Amino acid sequence: MNPINEEAIKVISKLQQSGYLAYFAGGCVRDLLRDEIPTDYDIATNALPEQVMALFSKTRSVGAHFGVIIVISGEFAFEVATFRNDGSYGDGRRPETVEFTSPEEDVLRRDFTINGIFYDPIEDLTIDYVNGQDDIKSGTVRAIGNPESRFKEDHLRLLRAVRFAARFDYKIEENTWAAICSNAKEIKNISEERIRDELSKILVDPQRVRGFDLLMESGLMEAILPEIIDLKGCEQPPQFHPEGDVFVHTRLMLTLLKEDPSLSLVLSVLLHDIGKPATFSYDEEADRIRFNGHDKIGSGMATTILRRLKYPNKTIEEVTEMVANHMTFKDVQKMREAKLKRFMARPSFEDETELHRVDCLGSWGGLDNYDFLNQKRTEFDNEPIIPPSLLNGKDLIEIGWDPGPELGEMLTKVQDLQLEGSLSTKEEALDWVNSNHPIS
Repeated sequence: MNPINEEAIKVISKLQQSGYLAYFAGGCVRDLLRDEIPTDYDIATNALPEQVMALFSKTRSVGAHFGVIIVISGEFAFEVATFRNDGSYGDGRRPETVEFTSPEEDVLRRDFTINGIFYDPIEDLTIDYVNGQDDIKSGTVRAIGNPESRFKEDHLRLLRAVRFAARFDYKIEENTWAAICSNAKEIKNISEERIRDELSKILVDPQRVRGFDLLMESGLMEAILPEIIDLKGCEQPPQFHPEGDVFVHTRLMLTLLKEDPSLSLVLSVLLHDIGKPATFSYDEEADRIRFNGHDKIGSGMATTILRRLKYPNKTIEEVTEMVANHMTFKDVQKMREAKLKRFMARPSFEDETELHRVDCLGSWGGLDNYDFLNQKRTEFDNEPIIPPSLLNGKDLIEIGWDPGPELGEMLTKVQDLQLEGSLSTKEEALDWVNSNHPIS
């Protein structure tokens, strides 16, 4: 038994020994029934919030109004929620009132049948009022009760349905799917942060392409990322893109990613050609389609999109850098060694290389530059790509240079020669500066 499971059972046991009902609830039960190890455990009980707080020595009241208390046991924190039913949802996010009630009524407020099962680990008893076990066996995402009502209560459930269907490769029950499609625009009423978090989970999941397709088919993508819709029908030069338009190319790249990509990498794949519709032109003289500057335009658009979705600055910087630089890879074999080493030493280089790989495989298929970079990576493995500089500003000032732009330019020239192997010691660097750029 893993440690978090042991501590969670201790909480259940203490509640039951004090005369209360207490069960595991929600996603942890679903995962256990799917023979997966849960990453966290939620607990449902008929103990009132004040009774929970009186029973445990370490608690935090983060949602007592909604019957939710955080209980600290060992090194872990568990949400302990009192069985409740919810009043009306005025904002499409949270109930305006709650009433503490029974487990039978509590489950009816939950989102999907697969998440509506209770489990008593003390008695090894599964309590299923909504036939969630049948839907786990058949691989079905089904809203509890009336789908329209469930989605109007909390519009984020629209995205959660897609995420669960993609993650588990489940089908979405017919009426549930119809309600998702008819309510897709309502996702705009949810905060950008909540949308961002669900979207990110869909994109980093190994089944991201299924999630992508469901977002497109349901209308959720149009509501969240309308710029992706503009990629449809944006034709590309067939000699470089035999696969089809920009949308087809982007989707194909998502299928080619390795299993566990970073969020920034997946977002860069999604947005790397986002500037193409805005830069589309037809060169009649050359008889070909062009997208001049789409990388730089796309970088700006990516910044706007990611800021709109409230992504952290670090993620925005990583993605926009990758979008801005993704066309640079065609020039790597022509770069001087110093420039190439600086290019390869950047923090985003590993992800950019993977972006380049799937960009090539998702279009004309050539991996010459990718193979060249791997060869260079092997060559540079035995030493830092960017070693400590032979000279610094103080060294040049000591031989008569004044602080300023010219001093910085000289340090760059010296480092270029160092990176290319022409200079290897401080003495050689000082001799070169004195010989080629003496102070008058």
